[in-house]
Amino acid sequence: MSAPRIAVDAMGGDAGPAAMLGGIERALRADRSLRFTVVGDEALLAPQLERLALPAGSATILHAPDSIAGDEKPSQALRRARTTSMGLAINAVKEGAADAALSAGNTGALMAMSKLALRTMPGIDRPALTALLPTLGSHDCVMLDLGANTECDAQNLVQFAVMGAAYARTALGLKRPRVKLLNIGTEELKGTDELKEAAAMLREATYLPLAFNGFTEGDQLSRGNVDVVVTDGFSGNIALKTAEGTARFVTDLLRRAFTSSLRSKAGFALSKPALHMLKVHLDPNNHNGAVFLGLNGLVVKSHGGATAKGIANAIAVAARMVRGDIVRQVTTDLDEFRAHAFAGATVSSDPS
Repeated sequence: MSAPRIAVDAMGGDAGPAAMLGGIERALRADRSLRFTVVGDEALLAPQLERLALPAGSATILHAPDSIAGDEKPSQALRRARTTSMGLAINAVKEGAADAALSAGNTGALMAMSKLALRTMPGIDRPALTALLPTLGSHDCVMLDLGANTECDAQNLVQFAVMGAAYARTALGLKRPRVKLLNIGTEELKGTDELKEAAAMLREATYLPLAFNGFTEGDQLSRGNVDVVVTDGFSGNIALKTAEGTARFVTDLLRRAFTSSLRSKAGFALSKPALHMLKVHLDPNNHNGAVFLGLNGLVVKSHGGATAKGIANAIAVAARMVRGDIVRQVTTDLDEFRAHAFAGATVSSDPS
């Protein structure tokens, strides 16, 4: 697909339309084939959009008289889906007017609306929030779930592994991604019953386009020795927030150290290129854009505090997933898994 169409909830996020429109402008500078439906208050958006002088025909406005608050309960948001910028952006995907929806707004509301409008794929019990994390390896690492599901059974974790591997093939170009389950140890006897059962199922699924390599611990997430890390949303969200907090801690600590004396300032001048590379690697805006996998449509979640640069990166994620036809890839892999699982169940139940 040469021209991905992306519906953007322009009213979501901490910075509102300024960051969302700035992200669209940056994204179009990098890829002029993109097409946008900017959803929100037309009276507010139209003047700002005109000032950007975007390529002709690259962005149109879909008026939404309302928006979702950051602290609004998902149940309340669902009742206003038809009048809000978030709900109308998702509906554009449902109606086929857009290939993907992007929002930096309320995560719970976005998940609830997406599930209601797009429904889950056959063979998927729960969608998972999926993103790329930086590593010391040659490429990033896929991690899911990052907060959509606080409790998961073994079947959910296996489904996440299948979806995560498809995402890694699309986003990272890996033919057979290395998949591990996040656990409190790498030994087979450690972990919950759900983790042990999921591991047993994945070891048997040798027909899938992934390489299951057992368990990994939290301190190994950034080492580059795994391509897909699978966990429940409770643990995944804690791991993600801890990693982001550690990155900020390291950055602030270095800044403090390099401004503590004249000698330190001289050292900063000499180390500036290396520190810039570190800053780029740790900046969450450079890794922005989490995908809800498992839906009959593509929805991308941006950090609420993302800058225009971060929004542009989230748009790039959406465009990559559209061009890679991630929904079809996940569907194909799930059909393969279900076919083998059904065949195994038939054989095991045969009295002969």
